[in-house]
Amino acid sequence: MPKITDGAEIQTVITTFEMTPGTCQDLLDALQDAYGAFISKQPGFVAAGLHVNDAQTRIANYSQWRSREDFMAMLRSDEMRARNRKINELCRSFEPVMYEVSATFEAS
Repeated sequence: MPKITDGAEIQTVITTFEMTPGTCQDLLDALQDAYGAFISKQPGFVAAGLHVNDAQTRIANYSQWRSREDFMAMLRSDEMRARNRKINELCRSFEPVMYEVSATFEAS
């Protein structure tokens, strides 16, 4: 489970996928398979989560990596390039964006 902490020495990647309700489950299955069989086993992987909106038109993916280089190496691998081609066929668009945690808040 991702843990969000101020000042953590990790790279955060948030990816938003846009799709139709008809392809949402297929895309979710492809993403779950990618994480279970490949991504989670890559050097530098820390944690990830998948979130689906009520209309099943968007999936948000939050992942954490030890470094930007680890994430980029995973993306450039032959296996992930092949998986991303399939993922791209199941959605209108997807865009991974790298972030650093600026602040966190908890209920008091």
